[in-house]
Amino acid sequence: MVTDVNIPEAGDLDAMLTAVDQLPFIVAVFEGDELRLAGWNAATRAVIPGRDALGRPIEEVLSDLIGQQFVDAYHEVYRTGEPIAGRQWRAHLDQPDGSVHEMFATFTIVPWRDPDGSVRGVIGAAFDVTELARTRQVAETEAAQLRRRYEQSRDVITELQRELLPAGLPVLPGLQMSASYLLADADTAAGGDWFDAVPRADGWVALVVGDVVGHGITASGAMGQLRAVLQERLDSGAPIGEALAAADRFAGRIRAAHAATVCLALLDPVSGELAYCTAGHPAPLVISSTGTARFLPSTGGSPLGTGGVFPVRQDRLAPGDLLLLYSDGILERPLAGDSSATELAKVAGDAAVGRALHEPGATAVERVCAQTIELLVRTGGHADDITLLAAQRVEVVPELVLDLPADPAALRGARLELGRWLAALGAAEPDVFVLQHALGELATNAIEHASGEDPVSVRAKLTAAGVVEATVTDHGGWRTPERQPVRGRGLALTAQLVRSLHVEPGAHGTVATVRHPLNRPARLLAGFDDAPRGPEPSAEMAVSELPGDDETRVRVDGPMDAASAAQVRQDLLRRSRGGTVPMTVDLTGVTHLASAGVAALFQIAEHHRDQEAALTLIASPGSPARQILDLVGLPVTP
Repeated sequence: MVTDVNIPEAGDLDAMLTAVDQLPFIVAVFEGDELRLAGWNAATRAVIPGRDALGRPIEEVLSDLIGQQFVDAYHEVYRTGEPIAGRQWRAHLDQPDGSVHEMFATFTIVPWRDPDGSVRGVIGAAFDVTELARTRQVAETEAAQLRRRYEQSRDVITELQRELLPAGLPVLPGLQMSASYLLADADTAAGGDWFDAVPRADGWVALVVGDVVGHGITASGAMGQLRAVLQERLDSGAPIGEALAAADRFAGRIRAAHAATVCLALLDPVSGELAYCTAGHPAPLVISSTGTARFLPSTGGSPLGTGGVFPVRQDRLAPGDLLLLYSDGILERPLAGDSSATELAKVAGDAAVGRALHEPGATAVERVCAQTIELLVRTGGHADDITLLAAQRVEVVPELVLDLPADPAALRGARLELGRWLAALGAAEPDVFVLQHALGELATNAIEHASGEDPVSVRAKLTAAGVVEATVTDHGGWRTPERQPVRGRGLALTAQLVRSLHVEPGAHGTVATVRHPLNRPARLLAGFDDAPRGPEPSAEMAVSELPGDDETRVRVDGPMDAASAAQVRQDLLRRSRGGTVPMTVDLTGVTHLASAGVAALFQIAEHHRDQEAALTLIASPGSPARQILDLVGLPVTP
């Protein structure tokens, strides 16, 4: 018996479509093998405005989401007929004005079926939960300062792991490197993963990722000892087989190190020559400058302490190629399946060339080490620690050559040039801070003491060992400085900042040489939220009143160097009536505090002390001013 079915009339259908268009959440319907857009509502069009999309394939409609797993999910639902859901996935969407909008979405993608049960297309429904995700991030950031990630026992082991792993990676000519270590997403202690990068005297660099069986103090201790054995042998120039043989002998004596796996590679950044051995460990992944990925063949080496067979294979990296070493935790993820290696290659390749999440300031190696982990573990978690170590061949940055006139006004431009050169090398912010201060002090001395006829020369280069060697040379005879009567702290400050300082006076000038190693910090990850960015440094010095319209409560922003220190000193003494009125000075916004600025602050402090009026200096911990003030011993709060 056939039951009557009420078919909506045209007017009712139009009303129904209008109602769907007003739904307060994202809805998009795709049809056919190419998943062409069949319909979407106003909420969807608001998220991705300005797109002529109806009837177009999903790869055109959502081209900016290719590489972010959303498009793949739609195709997977169409292929399998099984729904897929996600919670608070981060997405980057291109906007008509060229900007990128970041949003978080909680979504469900379901099959759209014909009456006969065949899959006609897919339907996606999502809620924009960006505000909720931002609130969660802020709450987690604030809570992280008050809570411990694990129970006390795990904290101790995790801290041990931090101490046993390298604090950073060397910055080397022609090579960019990055590393990430993600703790296991389980109620277990930190494991035995480790990574290392050892520059050698012959210009090659040794890259290591290893994994000791088990977790806890025993595994971490064995890891630290194995790392030390390999590091010592590699630093002395031992070839791969000899270094692994030494580690193998150690693993044969120490039960906790037995069956540890290692991938060890030697790379010449100049020629791209590569030698490697996989001692029971997954083979490296090579990603080209276009994002094409290939796994290197396994060498068939045995785990440490199980046989001592360490064959070595050769390969070559082209300019722009990226080498990725990793631990098996990235492959052995829950729900990863048999295609985990293929998935790793695709996601890492997309991250390397910027096809995944948009991070304009990040290098390819940083994107691979951070985004690959985030994109791969966010769907199914991870039961084991994950370690990634990436190295990419890049162009060698030429030596820095500056010739400065004997004028303090030239110091600021020189500092900017030095900063740009260090940024091109890939130097981390702490090293940029140190070298800008150290060379700024030396250049200030050279300008003040040299004759004005010849320029002051600044030369800097990065050695194969990852050490900046820089010289500051004046070519004239010594003269008594006419400015900055309170001086003498510059050389002492420089000596505290850099690894070594050597000053060699001569009949035709003085040569000051500094040496300082460059390192980029590696990351021990507990999550994926971006660290907050601080304010952009001020290009010019400025003195402004703090809230309250009180000219004795001021803030100083920008550089306090030889060119601006006298002006700051004069302004502060004027506001404090020559030091007779109590004053508060906030130096948190000072981007560069040279010895001339330190001298000015000492003079102001002396005036206030003589007049028995309080002087309060404020500088946030970690700020450029705070670091220098702590070195020279000026009292500061907080």
